[in-house]
Amino acid sequence: MPQVRIVLCRPSHPGNIGAAARAMKTMGLSDLRLVAPEKYPAPEAQWMATHAADVLANSRLHGDLGSAIADCVAAFALSARPREWSTQVLDARAAAARAMALGGEVAFVFGNESAGLTNDEMLACQYLVHIPANPEMTSLNLAQAVQVVAYELFLTSKRDLSAARMEKPATVADLEGLYAHLEKAAVESEFFDPASGSKLPTRLRRLFSRVPDLEREEVNILRGLLNALQKPKSK
Repeated sequence: MPQVRIVLCRPSHPGNIGAAARAMKTMGLSDLRLVAPEKYPAPEAQWMATHAADVLANSRLHGDLGSAIADCVAAFALSARPREWSTQVLDARAAAARAMALGGEVAFVFGNESAGLTNDEMLACQYLVHIPANPEMTSLNLAQAVQVVAYELFLTSKRDLSAARMEKPATVADLEGLYAHLEKAAVESEFFDPASGSKLPTRLRRLFSRVPDLEREEVNILRGLLNALQKPKSK
């Protein structure tokens, strides 16, 4: 079973950080990452983290989302709002099943209480996750959303899962390297002009987000092919 981390991006209320820590511990999760929190450490976080002070104590701070998920094999972005350039969209239960079927670290990423995740943060993840709710009131409190996802992960972890994969899965850092390599090759070949306003980089991310369980060796094959195509041809 993969290790699951909960990532809170730019949380504004420290009480929600503590409540999220408590929600995690009730479902057996302990890896909490905080990306640029507005106010932390704070006593409000301790007050709300009843019996989960250890989760808070062991949480890690990050300056940006990329560093919080770089070594993960997949990142799942939580949002109640559809995005034009969204990655694969799953409900919370399907996302939990997908996460549990992967090998390696996986991250569930939650946005700021008032604004949610930015488009760049969404594009840094491979999956978009929504929690089905009343259409007239679709937004959950941050800690409540963490609780729902943690519960689905807990239930899924208790079910029989398919045999563990043999090949190493690609990490987020592997995929970011591939995206950068593809863009560089596209520019050098004059297929893509960054000043043109083309959405090619975003479309490439969408394309690969639809390839489930991409392996590190497969990423290396694609990058090796790009390297070969970029070499000057001998006369």
